[in-house]
Amino acid sequence: MSTMLPPSSSSGTATAPATAPQEPRETADALEADRPTEPRARADTGAGADRRAEPDPRGAEARTTAPWGTDPYANALRTGRGPLFLRRSDGWLLPLEVERWCSDAGAADLSALHRCEGPVLDIGCGPGRLVAELTALGHRALGIDVSEAAVARTRLIGGSALLRSVFDPLPGEGRWGTLLLVDGNIGIGGDPAALLDRAADLLSTGGLLIAETSPLDIDERVQVRLDDGLRTPAENAAPGPADRPFPWARIGTPALLRYAGACGWRPADQWSAEGRAFVSLRRPRRPRPPVRERSARTSSQSAESANSTPVISSQLER
Repeated sequence: MSTMLPPSSSSGTATAPATAPQEPRETADALEADRPTEPRARADTGAGADRRAEPDPRGAEARTTAPWGTDPYANALRTGRGPLFLRRSDGWLLPLEVERWCSDAGAADLSALHRCEGPVLDIGCGPGRLVAELTALGHRALGIDVSEAAVARTRLIGGSALLRSVFDPLPGEGRWGTLLLVDGNIGIGGDPAALLDRAADLLSTGGLLIAETSPLDIDERVQVRLDDGLRTPAENAAPGPADRPFPWARIGTPALLRYAGACGWRPADQWSAEGRAFVSLRRPRRPRPPVRERSARTSSQSAESANSTPVISSQLER
């Protein structure tokens, strides 16, 4: 998730703040290694598991956070169920599939994961089912998300994750074999062309981007905010930090291919599974800008994302 809603704080009045975790090093270090990691079993995630979100490991960054009880997304990940929606400015509610996100990877997910090549970066990893599944299969995988609750839960079920926006500096830039943008995350930031440009910076030469698209032939930009459907009219009239609208995009396969073609991406595959549509693209063959230029651009994007709203993993269907 990136450009968007302030990540929620996990500390509520009834619990003590969690100790700041060390950022996982194994996945970034694995990019330097020649041998794959061994498969490992995922941790138990029963209803009694502690899913408290962890503080921002980059503590130097100032972030505006909402109390645990007021963040619908963090609450949904903590319980593993909805209701949860994205509310458009016109009042239309887009249902989000929290139960699916918090379950094991399904057949449609596996159809994408089995196409992954090399080390995998899951952008907007949410509660981490794909990172955990890739790890169990022996892949080197890392999830990134701007939600503390999402990062905490990903680590809890056996995956590696960092509290980062896709526009922040990331480990292994230019060396990832596969990027994942599933569960609607091609809409991150409300600008698919900008997201594709950033993805090209992250991938190695010939790297693969796997994106899930809307099953509809659609290309729209919207402003949305999170909504659990439980707020009173008075609460809706007095929005808090977690209620700020953020930009989001919904695009179908034809629209994604248009954006990709304009950016030099090469189509690799298209398929559908369990009613979900996917596209894979090969990184454009283009000269990489000098390191100094890339560093300046990433710093600018990171500063912008720090003042914007994080996007959550979502599949937006009419």
